[in-house]
Amino acid sequence: MQMEQSITHGVQVIAPKRHLVFAYYVSGHGFGHATRVVEVVRHLIRSGHDVHMVTGAPDFVFTSEIQSPRLLFRKVVLDCGAVQADALTVDPIASLEKYSQMSVLPRASVLATEVQWLNSIKADLVISDVVPIACRAAADAGIRSVCVTNFSWDFIYAEYVMVSGSHYRSVLQQIAEDYSHSEFVIRLPGYSPMPAFRGVIDVPLVVRRLHKSREEVRKDLGVPDDVKLVIFNFGGQPAGWNLKEEYLPAGWLCLVCGASDNQELPPNFIKLAKDVYTPDLIAASDCMLGKIGYGTVSEAMAYKLPFIFIRRDYFNEEPYLREMLEYYQGGVEMARRDMLSGCWIPYLERAVNLKPCYEGGTNGGELAAHILQDTAVGKNYALDKTKVRRLQDVMVPGCQPQKVPGNDIIVPDWYTLAENKLGLHN
Repeated sequence: MQMEQSITHGVQVIAPKRHLVFAYYVSGHGFGHATRVVEVVRHLIRSGHDVHMVTGAPDFVFTSEIQSPRLLFRKVVLDCGAVQADALTVDPIASLEKYSQMSVLPRASVLATEVQWLNSIKADLVISDVVPIACRAAADAGIRSVCVTNFSWDFIYAEYVMVSGSHYRSVLQQIAEDYSHSEFVIRLPGYSPMPAFRGVIDVPLVVRRLHKSREEVRKDLGVPDDVKLVIFNFGGQPAGWNLKEEYLPAGWLCLVCGASDNQELPPNFIKLAKDVYTPDLIAASDCMLGKIGYGTVSEAMAYKLPFIFIRRDYFNEEPYLREMLEYYQGGVEMARRDMLSGCWIPYLERAVNLKPCYEGGTNGGELAAHILQDTAVGKNYALDKTKVRRLQDVMVPGCQPQKVPGNDIIVPDWYTLAENKLGLHN
């Protein structure tokens, strides 16, 4: 078999010449997972391979960037992520209960169905972002699997177990065991602890490319260059907030993502189409207002856009992304009460004076695709297992998971027990 060799980001990559089939499982939580998957899939498709997307995300998230008969969809969701009442409110107990109903109680039938399907498409590799049971299904089918992510659900759910008590501890154990079946994790910047994985390869930011220039986007919107634009972006989850004209300074307009069809907006707020290509709008704006997630943070950093963010409770991914955002001088925290009451102007004025300074790589999608191709044809990477650091060694100071009074369950102790019980490798 012919191979092409090159060095990318310090890793030797070997691009296989034969046609490959990938099964790519995408978490059912929000749009952020799907949007970053797009960039990895684009490179796999461009190399001539078939990619079967297992996702509940709308097709336009993928087809706005990729038009190819090699991109195939299977509308199946095998995890629920975090159950949210709105863009900022997570229900920890409902999240654990729903995951249990989706992936734990029907586990045997889910695994049987997935194994049969994976064999039917003759998959060469299973990729997960970051659906736990997909890794176990791949193992049962005799297929290698790799995760591509900046966090894992066992770490996110660990805080939820603190709230709900030990009743759902078995859910964490099952998720950690499922992840342990993957070969390694391709780890994205701004990562949180992921101690269930056996090995790790780090890549730069995975971000979607731009289709249009700032000038083209503003011309299409009819917005002069001297008008300030803030993009209101809460991950595709309609919040139904009552937005008012006086929230913005004079000379500003707000582009609203995810507004409902019947939501009325003031004249200085512009409702965007559901299938709008947000990277172009982000790069054409002067700042962004939203919640922290990998997609929003990575694209804000890549396109040097100041980001005004509102904190979410019960989502342990956030402190690590926030640390990265603030390290590159791109973040301003807005109090939730100020966002809801319309006290936006001081934050907007502060944000436009920031000078985001990220100069790192943005080719993580391309590098990840090379690594996945190599793995699909049998390459074994010499993994630096020292990078899979213990959970307690990578906590952001001051940002440890919240502890519930009277509850003695602590995450590091749980992983120590889990490692002994399940034989997890770190």
